[in-house]
Amino acid sequence: MGQPQQPEGAEGKPPLRIGMVGYAFMGAAHSQGWRTVGRVFDLPLRPVLAAICGRDGAAVRAAADRHGWAAAETDWRALVARDDIDLVDICTPGDSHAEIALAALAAGKHVLCEKPLANSVAEAEEMARAAEEAEKRGRLAMVGFNYRRVPAAALARRMIAEGRLGTLRHVRVAYLQDWLVDPQFPLTWRLRKEAAGSGSLGDLGAHIVDLAQYLAGEPLAGVSALTETFVRERPLPAKATSGLSGAPTSGTGRVTVDDAALFTGRFASGALASFEATRYATGRKNSLRIELNGERGSLAFDLERLNELHYHDGTEPSTHAGFRRILVTEPDHPYLDAWWPPGHGLGYEHTFVHQARDLVHAIAEGTRPEPSFADGLQVQRVLAAVEESAEKNSVYTPVAA
Repeated sequence: MGQPQQPEGAEGKPPLRIGMVGYAFMGAAHSQGWRTVGRVFDLPLRPVLAAICGRDGAAVRAAADRHGWAAAETDWRALVARDDIDLVDICTPGDSHAEIALAALAAGKHVLCEKPLANSVAEAEEMARAAEEAEKRGRLAMVGFNYRRVPAAALARRMIAEGRLGTLRHVRVAYLQDWLVDPQFPLTWRLRKEAAGSGSLGDLGAHIVDLAQYLAGEPLAGVSALTETFVRERPLPAKATSGLSGAPTSGTGRVTVDDAALFTGRFASGALASFEATRYATGRKNSLRIELNGERGSLAFDLERLNELHYHDGTEPSTHAGFRRILVTEPDHPYLDAWWPPGHGLGYEHTFVHQARDLVHAIAEGTRPEPSFADGLQVQRVLAAVEESAEKNSVYTPVAA
């Protein structure tokens, strides 16, 4: 392994030495963010990709070479204990978030933790308390809800805060995927409650709950929910062992999380909301759409058109009023003064660059980053309320033919 990649011209700035736990999908996305951020934005600190960690030695070393990390570890405890790490970035399944984050904060590290914050409210509460104590010592913690960093979503938040919609009445949000439609798809960790906490609810629902609360500028105060698991037995992965809990000897295992969640909610102000999260929407790959309706106007955002925001000004004369498309690529739009000329759009990976940018500034300025662990705890409480409501609403009697 060579020296960690550093932005050109940043040698004189104090380093922020990153240690990452996890190297798969999210690890690659976060690596892209850390590797790129100092080359795009003028930062007060210089991100240094110091070490990456994973249990498979050969795989994590390959990931280190691929993504530009200076060193590789196979034990996260060794990574947390390193003196050359200032920030621990957690990109692991939810069952290890709490243990790693608590250890990192206790060791005097800053922490970035992927969403959802934890697998339970109790874990999230402990993490939020630890983050609050660490903040008194100058160590900060943030949750990785990257969709806040889409420039169009950040612009929507700005417009709502400015009062463009007036009093909020309705929020409608859906996050649709289809990667579980095939019943032969194997029983991965995302389909087991002990590892993932929940299914589509935690994986997709956490994103849309956070995004809805972020855009609305207020928390949800109550929910009513339904969840369903459509395929309850799936083939075991090729590397699975016979000791997997709940797995019969036939080579299949029980799915212990939800496949889809549907719930309504009420914001603290009285505004109503509806949420849908599913991994069974055939043909939908990563479709997230949110619309907010207020007394003076409406905003709509679609992740599949992530450089666009649709806005209706309800105060205009009806003769020429209607939704208009805002192309969010202007230099005075959020984050975009550092990127390309107007009309040149950004993509999914840029949200992780923006996430890194905001966290670096928060650390340099000593201000609490957003979303904080307290924000992550609020989302966790909503997810738990959805599960509780769904259990109460679970009685289903098919109509006789």
